[in-house]
Amino acid sequence: MKGVVSVEYPKCLKCEKGVLLPLSDYGRDGAEIRYKAWVCSNPSCGYHIRIDNGELSIGSSIGPATK
Repeated sequence: MKGVVSVEYPKCLKCEKGVLLPLSDYGRDGAEIRYKAWVCSNPSCGYHIRIDNGELSIGSSIGPATK
């Protein structure tokens, strides 16, 4: 089919059931930050990788924001 793009995401190495999905955000000045975080698509896994102020944060669970 013309115009359809197929994208494959990396498999989650923690649970091996989900895939890592990219998330983007906006910086302080409104500039887009592409792929700031990657999260596992498996809700029971919760694995994520995130970049904050140049530091890499790797975790096994996520929760609601405190803001």
